[in-house]
Amino acid sequence: MFESLTEKLSHTLRNLRGVGKLSEDNISEALGEVRKALLSADVHFRTAREFVEEVKQACLGQEVLKSVSPGQQVVKIINDELVKLLGEGSTQLKEDKPLRVMMVGLHGAGKTTTSAKLAKRLAKDGRKPMLVACDIYRPAAIDQLEILSKNENFPCYLDRTSKNVPNIARNGWEESKKNGSDLVIFDTAGRLQIDDELVQELEDLKKQINPHEILLVADAALGQEAVNVAKTFHERLDLTGIILTKMDGDARGGAALSMKKVTGAPIKFMGVGEKIDEFEVFHPDRLASRILGMGDVVSLVEKAQEHLDEEESMRMAEKMLKAEFDFDDFLSQMRQMKKMGSMGSIAKMLPGMGNIQVGDKEEKSLARHEAIILSMTKEERRVPRIIAGSRRKRIADGSGVQIRDVNQLIKQFSQMQKMMKKMKGGKMKKMMSALGGGGGMPDMNDMDPNQLAKLAKKFK
Repeated sequence: MFESLTEKLSHTLRNLRGVGKLSEDNISEALGEVRKALLSADVHFRTAREFVEEVKQACLGQEVLKSVSPGQQVVKIINDELVKLLGEGSTQLKEDKPLRVMMVGLHGAGKTTTSAKLAKRLAKDGRKPMLVACDIYRPAAIDQLEILSKNENFPCYLDRTSKNVPNIARNGWEESKKNGSDLVIFDTAGRLQIDDELVQELEDLKKQINPHEILLVADAALGQEAVNVAKTFHERLDLTGIILTKMDGDARGGAALSMKKVTGAPIKFMGVGEKIDEFEVFHPDRLASRILGMGDVVSLVEKAQEHLDEEESMRMAEKMLKAEFDFDDFLSQMRQMKKMGSMGSIAKMLPGMGNIQVGDKEEKSLARHEAIILSMTKEERRVPRIIAGSRRKRIADGSGVQIRDVNQLIKQFSQMQKMMKKMKGGKMKKMMSALGGGGGMPDMNDMDPNQLAKLAKKFK
């Protein structure tokens, strides 16, 4: 969602990296471009102005280190200030048991789905969640929460007859004590921040259950309006945190950069897709790195550790070292990668890849490759060289593609096998070592695309 901001900031920072000597003039010129980039991304004008002023003061008040160029130091300062703007410090929820969490926000922000996502995320940490349906106004809101709860085997408290929301919440809390839940999430109705009667209902609900956490669920596409929304909810309810939803959309990202500044409440989580498990802890430093086009290798590694089978990955690595990789292995790798999310979401975590668009075409290509491999016999997958003309036609018919698609996949796979054979032994081991074995993984967050290219050339 930060593509436009990333592109504009990356262009400005590229120009800064080449600056040999800093002066008030060239800093002001560069920061003027930064300010324009922030405003075009729907960051609130006061937030943008204060951010630029703080960066300028830090640049002019700091001695240039001999080990880095002046331009690089400015980039570092911008990164540090961006981390501050997004929110430094812990984004963790309180440790209380049982933990009571109240979800609030506008209509359409995604509170009900986010309530279930939060429950699943915290269940991974050993919590026993229970959901309480406090939205009595939106048609089918109670049904939606009930279905989401059943799908994940979470208990859910419902009362379709009562219209007293504070009482429903209180009864839900009492019910959670009986079933041993140590996390109770209250899904409230969406409302406009100017709707005094409904906001008052939230205040009454707060008094009734005394929640440890009050989380504002906000659509990342709110833009400038994000400031007013966050400010009003914070003044009335004293927010403890923010959850940004629809971070996978085409919003310009201004909400993420404005809300923390206005409320002082940290952004704690973000929804990165529609699926129940597409929900991440918010890390200010990692998002700042993504915005500046420097990738987020740490999150990528964590995602890999969570979704990839370590034993299977080690087996694949051994086969690659021995140049014994076949179509069954290729299919297994594709399926493991799909568990991590879309190609586009993975690409954005790689340094220098933030502006590269990976869309439906690439996703469909992977699905086509999978269909082709599944249409092969076991022997064909193991020994691709036996796939002659008649076999290729049968595979194309079986997978619903053209023969040229089968030819292209086999050609690409053949080239990959040849490269593995050339790198068999020393060079392959050297590459595997540099990327994660002996000596540790290089810090790719600090590398630009040119440095990454040089790293790759070493193993040609």
